[in-house]
Amino acid sequence: MAARRRRRPTAGVGARDTLTLLALALCAPGVGGGALEWYSAVVSIEYVDPQSNMTVWSVSESGRFGDSSPREDRQGLVGVPRAEGDKEGCAPDTRFVAPGSLGAAPWVALVARGGCTFKDKVLAAARRNASAVVVYNLERHGNATEPMSHAGTGKTVVIMISYPKGREIFELVQKGIPVKMSIAIGTRHMQEFISGQSVVFVAIAFITMMIISLAWLIFYYIQRFLYTGSQFGSQNHRKETKKVIGQLPLHTVKHGEKGIDIDAENCAVCIENFKVKDVIRILPCKHIFHRICIDPWLLDHRTCPMCKLDVIKALGYWGDPEDPQELPIPEAAPGSVSVGNLSMTSHNEDRSGESNLPSSSSSESGPHRPCFKEDAGEDTALLGACRNDPQHGGAIC
Repeated sequence: MAARRRRRPTAGVGARDTLTLLALALCAPGVGGGALEWYSAVVSIEYVDPQSNMTVWSVSESGRFGDSSPREDRQGLVGVPRAEGDKEGCAPDTRFVAPGSLGAAPWVALVARGGCTFKDKVLAAARRNASAVVVYNLERHGNATEPMSHAGTGKTVVIMISYPKGREIFELVQKGIPVKMSIAIGTRHMQEFISGQSVVFVAIAFITMMIISLAWLIFYYIQRFLYTGSQFGSQNHRKETKKVIGQLPLHTVKHGEKGIDIDAENCAVCIENFKVKDVIRILPCKHIFHRICIDPWLLDHRTCPMCKLDVIKALGYWGDPEDPQELPIPEAAPGSVSVGNLSMTSHNEDRSGESNLPSSSSSESGPHRPCFKEDAGEDTALLGACRNDPQHGGAIC
């Protein structure tokens, strides 16, 4: 008998779907970026200062191994391109000069960046039996070093150093000062990156997620607005219905009264027999029920449980304004309780001022009508049989 309740929209499902979409976008195969592994190089140089005749030694972790270079230690005297003005060493037949070198002793080639690929520089030095190639960066990059791609250069160790460090060593060698260089493996670094394809995919997924979230929020708030409006309207409607139901007559069952057999009659809602001192509600169709049973039923259904009469409309409320006639009251069903001779006790002292309210009972035509007679001693209304008296021009109780 409970009225159907409209389910209130919730905000939990949409949020979970959004997070799931984002997780799938980030975890899809081929979407993730990668990690670039590279090693720094510890570079130490040693030479004799011709002015002070003192040995100068310096060490710094300022180098970076090339992408295809073996991670191995190397050492030897530094050699630079012999040709004046040729600092890059790009020509295949480039000749190098290393002050202080003796025959086939290992040596390290020092060349400047630019003019050709890193691979060409390494191969040109390797033809002259260089054990390592050191490339110093361009001047505009300052102290920075960058990754080098030189696939196919074999076992030749390749590193890059900064421009200031490279120019310092290059000028010493050009002056004929023997410079001994040692290269050692430095620190391992992991540089994470995201590919361009991954960025595009994640951007599309994010935009799609935002569009779905926006559409869902709009739908959610529309549903919430409609739900709130319907709840407000339903509460007002129930208040009005409750007021109308309160105008139906009440009666307290007494022992031995006529019109109701407390041992045989029962309430059609709770299926329990009427007992003495039970408060019953009398509907316009003459059916009676417990007040605590029929009032909630009428709030939800508005009809008599037995004959399906629209009680609210029968009382003259929410009817069709173009049709002034009220619905006819159906005959009492077999086995129903008659209220012709019940003594009615009003539970509302202000009921006497509401005698002008419309009701289906007042519009019936026939020899018998229920009518009320007020007693000056006590607030009672006797429901008796009425008849039309043409001499008095009205009904006589």
